[in-house]
Amino acid sequence: MRDAQLGAAVRTLRRRRRWRQEDLARASGVSRALISTIESGQVTEVRISRLRSIARALEASLVVEMRWGGGALDRLLDERHAALTSATLSVLESSGWAGRPEISYSRYGERGSIDILGWHPATRTLLVIENKTELTSVEATLRKLDEKTRLASLIAAEQLGWRAEVVSRVLFLSDTTTNRRHVRQQERVLSSALPASSAMIR
Repeated sequence: MRDAQLGAAVRTLRRRRRWRQEDLARASGVSRALISTIESGQVTEVRISRLRSIARALEASLVVEMRWGGGALDRLLDERHAALTSATLSVLESSGWAGRPEISYSRYGERGSIDILGWHPATRTLLVIENKTELTSVEATLRKLDEKTRLASLIAAEQLGWRAEVVSRVLFLSDTTTNRRHVRQQERVLSSALPASSAMIR
């Protein structure tokens, strides 16, 4: 969506609610001047967080998309994810676990794919593994990981014949500066949801 289209969308949704610019500013926690600037199509200098606040106030959602080299960006991201998955499977198998990548599921209206489902026959333990090359949203990642962990025993039994007595989970991240920064910023949340550190897992 171009800047002018974004501005027009904000203006149209605001008017649909019969709001003045002041009303939208109050509901979204920004200034009326900023609303006016956005509606005129000048969004280059506006923070994404403020645009998201305005969208929420209008009961809309803001989708930010980055494009590069046609479809090359998707292929590049897929390659990085595949490399992380391969490395994770190697760690599992060297530790006596079986691993199955990309286990899709659809149960009770919940759909998704488990990056890797690990299985330790001796202890009948399932391990739900989430691989992230980029940790963009800790909240969304943990919410989806909760869902996968909750459904894992049923999925494993139905699709693989693995009948677990214990289900656990782990989050693997690519070792990047950005991911390290996100982990530091969200350390309390991550430590609460995933208390075992990498050293303890090893």
